[in-house]
Amino acid sequence: IKMPKIIGYIRVSSKDQNLDRQLEELNKLGIEEKYIYQDKQSGKDFDRIGYQYMKKSLEKGDTLVIKELDRIGRNQEELKKEWQYFKDNEINVRVLDLPALNINYDDENIKPIAKMISNIIFEIMSWKAQNERETIRKRQAEGIKIAKAKKIKFGRPCVKIPDNFKEIYTMWKNGEITATKGIELTGLKKNKFYDFIKLYENQEK
Repeated sequence: IKMPKIIGYIRVSSKDQNLDRQLEELNKLGIEEKYIYQDKQSGKDFDRIGYQYMKKSLEKGDTLVIKELDRIGRNQEELKKEWQYFKDNEINVRVLDLPALNINYDDENIKPIAKMISNIIFEIMSWKAQNERETIRKRQAEGIKIAKAKKIKFGRPCVKIPDNFKEIYTMWKNGEITATKGIELTGLKKNKFYDFIKLYENQEK
């Protein structure tokens, strides 16, 4: 007889954020690392590698453990579809920060009123998850607008071609110095040094 699995899923919205807090909570429950799936990606949709692998691994009777509802996603309508998928496939869901949301098909004594309360809470929390995402996006847009008004430039700063580049280029081209020496004398990074060489030679042509 195949024993049901306990599977964990953790997510943060960007690569520079840390998963340790969520991982620690799942480790406390004794969930094996090989059964913990993760993503460092926005919850705006479900096109996430970790999530899709997690979903494919779940079978009837398995339990999915998450720390918070919005770790699954922040799009309310899509979140409802995923939640319904778990119900339809009889997959237990355990939300650590909100036990009232838990789906448990092993419990035959769940009263209809308890299910109704769970559904109401889910509607509120899924709305809250999407609303928080929209608020974050609005604040980001406002921040960019203010920064542009202050003429703050985004992206990598432009690298100015050094005043001695033509002289160094000529020496390098004539074999008087190595590229390494040329990079040192111009103060450029290797890739920029060669970028400027291409640019200079194209201009000469």
